[in-house]
Amino acid sequence: MMVEKLSYQQVRKVCTFGLECGSTKELPPLEGIIGQDRAVKALLFGLNIEESGFNIYVSGYQGTGRETATVSFLEEIAQNKTTPSDWCYVYNFQDSYRPRALKIPAGKGRLLKEDMGFFVENAKRTLVAVFDSEDYSQKRGAVIERINMEREDLSRKIAETAKQKGFAFQRTQTGIFIVPVVQGETLKEEDLAELPEMTKQELQERRRQLEDELRTTMRQLRDLERKADAEIAELNRQVTLYTIEPLVVGLLEKYGEIESVKKYIEEVREDMIRNLNLFLEPVAEEEKPRQFPFPMPRAAEFSMKRYDINVIVDNSEIKGAPVVIEPSPSYANLVGRIEKEAQFGALITDFTLIRGGALHRANGGYLVMHIENLLADPLAWDILKRSLTNELIIIEDLAERIGVLPTKSLRPEPIPLKMKVILIGNPQLYYALYRLDKDFSELFKVKADFDTVMDLNDKNAKDYASFVCTFCRKEGLKHLNASALARMIEYSSRLAEDQMKLSTRFGQVADIIREASFYAGQEGEEYISEKHVKKALEEKVYRSNLIQERIQEMITRGQLLVDTEGENVGQVNGLAVISLGDFEFGSPSRITASIAMGKDGQLVDIERESEMGGNIHTKGVLIIGGYLSERYAQNAPLSLSARLVFEQNYSGVEGDSASSAELYALLSAISGLPVKQYIAVTGSVNQKGEIQPIGGVNSKIEGFFEVCKKKGLTGKQGILIPHSNMQNLMLNDEVVEAAKEEKFHIYAVKTIDEGIEVLTGVKPGTRKLDGTYEEGTVNDLVQKRLLKMAENLKQYSG
Repeated sequence: MMVEKLSYQQVRKVCTFGLECGSTKELPPLEGIIGQDRAVKALLFGLNIEESGFNIYVSGYQGTGRETATVSFLEEIAQNKTTPSDWCYVYNFQDSYRPRALKIPAGKGRLLKEDMGFFVENAKRTLVAVFDSEDYSQKRGAVIERINMEREDLSRKIAETAKQKGFAFQRTQTGIFIVPVVQGETLKEEDLAELPEMTKQELQERRRQLEDELRTTMRQLRDLERKADAEIAELNRQVTLYTIEPLVVGLLEKYGEIESVKKYIEEVREDMIRNLNLFLEPVAEEEKPRQFPFPMPRAAEFSMKRYDINVIVDNSEIKGAPVVIEPSPSYANLVGRIEKEAQFGALITDFTLIRGGALHRANGGYLVMHIENLLADPLAWDILKRSLTNELIIIEDLAERIGVLPTKSLRPEPIPLKMKVILIGNPQLYYALYRLDKDFSELFKVKADFDTVMDLNDKNAKDYASFVCTFCRKEGLKHLNASALARMIEYSSRLAEDQMKLSTRFGQVADIIREASFYAGQEGEEYISEKHVKKALEEKVYRSNLIQERIQEMITRGQLLVDTEGENVGQVNGLAVISLGDFEFGSPSRITASIAMGKDGQLVDIERESEMGGNIHTKGVLIIGGYLSERYAQNAPLSLSARLVFEQNYSGVEGDSASSAELYALLSAISGLPVKQYIAVTGSVNQKGEIQPIGGVNSKIEGFFEVCKKKGLTGKQGILIPHSNMQNLMLNDEVVEAAKEEKFHIYAVKTIDEGIEVLTGVKPGTRKLDGTYEEGTVNDLVQKRLLKMAENLKQYSG
């Protein structure tokens, strides 16, 4: 049986793409994004369709260009869209607790605010001047004089009537009293008591008649007071209207075509007439006596705020539709807030303290958010869904929203919402939301899926070079020469763990270019060369591989038992990948198997029994049992009890990538054939004995190579990998060089039979028609040992 030993050319694919020029500096910049055709098509569809519910979830991992591509497309599309209207909140003259929303053409919100400010100031200055004028004083004086003459005439008539009836009016601090008069003298109470009864009755009758006439006269006097007030009010109205009308006409000429603004200006005019006193303060602030050691806001100042314009959306600086990227999408940052001010121990608010949110700014355009940030505030996710469903932006007090301390507050008029929301997040969150949130699928009907890899071909390689060019120009870095670019493409394939792919995690690629540019600058080089890229890669590893070196040191000092020489029965070096977040590395681990007689082919997974093994690892062990049963228990029961363990493992085991190593250890223990300890093993196995691919193959190979190098290379060491993982090999220079010099060997196997032959040096043997195997082969030894154990168990049981 021929087992393929890989050549040094096979363990890393060398980039053959060549620049047609000396460096990336001479290349054209990248247009668009590379390697994401599926995502680009979905983005274009989602951004151009106008129907509601077709919001977009951009699915992908950080560093794949998902946000850059999304924002780039948005900015390009937004330029050709209509700029949405401005939005303002104004005072509601019918209900001050419900501010009104005004929709104003883009750019006119700020102008309206300025014009209203000038209008109010001019109106106040003009009104003060007019009402201080001689002409107004004369007109007001004429009204008062005429009313006073009518008042005096009524007073004279009632006085004459009282005199005719023998009475006089006596005014005191407590009111007007009617007293009788006899021969020009007012009678006192004691004099009145001495009068005859008939005279007193006559006086009472005349007093009653006079009181009726006095009441009538008093009503007429009050009517005169009201008449005076009404005539002065009408005079004030006419004067005010005459004074401010030219200013109002100027506003209407500028904004009259906007129906909502026209109505608002007319309401302002009527309110100014009704509240003229706000404009005519009799005492200036500096003239008032100071009762407090700090400034006191005047009531008029608060009242004058009613004429302010609160512009919450100002699109005067925007060309096309707005593209808003909200980094902190909390509840208040999305829908806005109603702020409060502290005044003398109390919190007060008004419509000028309403603040807009990201939904307001992006209304009529596009809003981009990261789903992780959005879900950090459950209220934000809820309000976003409600706003998109109802197509309304409703600003509510947050305390009232969550049911805490409900107080009387503003209820601003809702604003119609029409926009496109783009959420950026990883695929796991997309599937979770789709499964758990019934509203998600209705509101986000478009998924733009960004892949982590793309095909390695000439077109993508050229685009990759253009990307490097664009990136270096954008960040002011040194450009790459041909050798450096080739090494970067190889590194990208290493990130993708595929010789036929390139990684689209451009964030990691960009970091290496930045670091290589730094080293090139230190050396005074004009361009980044291959040595700078290589140094950047090595330094990146060195900064993070402290734990790896400590583990390797423990192995070389014998604290962790891993053999890289000799042969042992029932013992195999398996390989695992340890991930530290920013760095991962492979580390060998000794796997041992022990056997004894037993019933039903019992396999004890010690990791599982000690609750240190995961479900996938347990599945791998059970698959080993299936393999043994099918191959060796067709004619006799599998009378075996075996135990498998990862020696010196204290952190748990998960995954099935060591299942082939566990099976090799078990076959060695049963057959008695020793296994070469200088060859490590990785790969999972199925019940048919086929070796299946695993992840992290490069890290595992390099990890075992480092251990062998530390303990001394003998020229025999190597590793077994699944044949299907050959396409994933992108090993570092040191391992490639060792393979070239035949100091380290990599074997690609397809089956357990191929692997056991490499590990033991004994042929596996094929099954004959009678169910037995070729004499002296591995399978023959295993089968005979199992049959012997079955016979012994039968004799023992009997």
